Amino acid sequence: MDISTQSTAPPPTPQPSPTEQKRAARGATRPGDRIFLALSRGSGIFLLVVMASIAVFLSYRAAKAIGRDEGNFFTTFEWNPTGDPPVFGIAVLAFGTVVSSIIAMVIAVPIAVGIALFLTHYAPRKLSGAIAYVIDLLAAVPSIVYGLWGVLVLVPNLVGLYAWLDEYLGWTGIFEWNGGAPRAMLTVGILLAIMILPIITNVSREVFKQVPRMHEEAALALGATRWEVIRMSVLPFGRSGVISASMLGLGRALGETMAVAMVLSSSFDINASLLDPGGGTFAQNIASKFNEATIEGQDALIASGLVLFVITLLVNGTARLIIARRKEFSGANA
Repeated sequence: MDISTQSTAPPPTPQPSPTEQKRAARGATRPGDRIFLALSRGSGIFLLVVMASIAVFLSYRAAKAIGRDEGNFFTTFEWNPTGDPPVFGIAVLAFGTVVSSIIAMVIAVPIAVGIALFLTHYAPRKLSGAIAYVIDLLAAVPSIVYGLWGVLVLVPNLVGLYAWLDEYLGWTGIFEWNGGAPRAMLTVGILLAIMILPIITNVSREVFKQVPRMHEEAALALGATRWEVIRMSVLPFGRSGVISASMLGLGRALGETMAVAMVLSSSFDINASLLDPGGGTFAQNIASKFNEATIEGQDALIASGLVLFVITLLVNGTARLIIARRKEFSGANA
C-alpha cells in the first residue's frame, strides 16, 4: 500500500492593522520612539521659530532706522544716526568685515589643514595627543584674552613686518605703510586667523581620522608615497569636512567683537592699504557704540546687525551648496 505525503501550506501571516501601518510608516512604533520623534521634531521647529523671531526683530528695528536715514544705507561713508538729519551707512563696515575675514581665512586654512595632516599622518601618537590638547586649549581661550594679547604683544611686534612689507611691496599700494602703530586691517586679519585656527584644525583633524584605512593601504600597495596617499585618498575624502570647518571659522571671524575692537584703530574711511589704520567691522562697531547709543542709534546698529545676519546666512548657504556639489567626496559615499 503506497502512502503519499501531502505538503501542508504555511499558515497565513497576520496583516498589521491600519494604525500599526501608519506608525510603521512614520518610523515610530513604540512609546519611546514616538517620544523621541516628537522631541526631535519639536527641537527642529523651535530652532526655526527662534531664527524667524530674530529675523523679524532685526527687520522691524532696521526698517525704522533706514526710514529715518537721509543717506544711502549701503554706500554712505559716515555714521551719525543721531544727527540732524541722521546720516549713516555700512559701506566701511562691510568692506572691513569682508577684508579682515578674507585675510584670516587665507592665513588660517592652509596652516590648519597642514597641522591636521601632521597630527593624523606624520606625528607620533604621544606627540599628536599633546599638540591636539594644546589646540583644544586655544579654542577655549576667551576673545577678550586674545584682544589683550593682540594689543600688548602682537601690535608692537608687527612693526618689523610692516616695515618689510612697505619696503618691498609698498609699490603695490596695498602694503604701503605711513608709520605709526600697526593697528590696521592686516593686524586684525592675523589676530582673527589665530583665533579661528583651533576650530578649523580640530574639525579637519577629526575628518582626516575617518579616512578608511583600506584606501590608504591600497594606495601604498600600488607604490604611492606618503604625499601621494594624502593627495589621492585623504584630501578628496575630507574635502567636504574641510569646507565645513572653514565655514565654522569664517563664522567666528565675521562675528568677532572685542578682540577686533581692542586692536583696530577704527574710523569711517576705506584705505587702499591694509597697513594704514582705519576702517571697521560690523561686530566691532556694534560692540563699541551700543552702550552709549540712543534709541535711534541702537536702531541703526541693529540695522547693521541685520546685514551681518544676512551675510552669515549667505556664507553658510554657499557652503552647503559647495558640499552638496562635492558629495561624491564625502565619507558617506566612500
